[in-house]
This record gives sequence, C-alpha cells and structure tokens, in this order.
Amino acid sequence: MIRRFGEPLVRSQRYGIRHGVYAVLLRGHDVLVTHQAEPEPEFQLPGGGIDPGESPLRALYREVREETGWTITSPRRLGAFRRFVYMPEYDKWAEKLCTIYLAWPARSLGAPTEPGHKAVWMPGKEAVWMLGNDGDRHFLERALQGL
Repeated sequence: MIRRFGEPLVRSQRYGIRHGVYAVLLRGHDVLVTHQAEPEPEFQLPGGGIDPGESPLRALYREVREETGWTITSPRRLGAFRRFVYMPEYDKWAEKLCTIYLAWPARSLGAPTEPGHKAVWMPGKEAVWMLGNDGDRHFLERALQGL
C-alpha cells in the first residue's frame, strides 16, 4: 500500500491517475528545489508527470532539467506516495502517484525552461518547512537523515 499525503479524498469526485517522478537533489546539506509561481506560488521538489511512452527515469531527467536547468546523476528510488488533488492548470482531478528519487545535481545548463519556474538552492532543513506538500517534506526529511 502506498502512503497517502495531503487533502482528503472527495468521495463524490472522479480522479484520473497521474504518474509522476520527483527528485531530492542534494549538494552537501543544501537542496535544489523549484519555485512554481502558478497556480499558487510554492516551493516543490523538481519533477512532474510521465509522458505517454516515456520511462520514469527519462521523465525524471527531463523534468529536473526543465524546472531547474540542471542535469542530474545517479538517481536512486527513495519511495512513493499518493495524493488526491485538483490540478487547475489541466482542469483535472488527479490521484497523483509520486515516485521520489535521490539524485545529485551534475551541471547547470542555464535557467529553467519551464515557464513560471525558478531554481532555488536552500539549506535542506529550511526546505523541509518551505516545501508545498507533505509528501515532498517527508521524503526530503528522510534523505537528510541519511547524511
């Protein structure tokens, strides 16, 4: 059973499955996160949805590059969680199945290419309190405990 975080399930609502991959990106005790301006400004672990026909790892590399401008190396799976959300940018109710990886930032290629995203380095312990969802916070905290 995959642990659930976030808002309670709305029983009358129909949810579509949305598979996604996200990365905890550590450099020492600092973490690279993305700040998404819309629909609500928040800090997040970089990542996102897996496109049809795309492997999870290919999606992870692509999403991190789009949202942070960085390449990554040596991703390893930390775990997974699910959450039930409304995604206003897609006008869709989704059961997000989120797989979290630990990876290391390798090289900055420039600014994020994903509109409305900004790459931000911050101390990991600060990021635990700044991230916008409980699942991201849980997995960042676990990764930091492994240091």
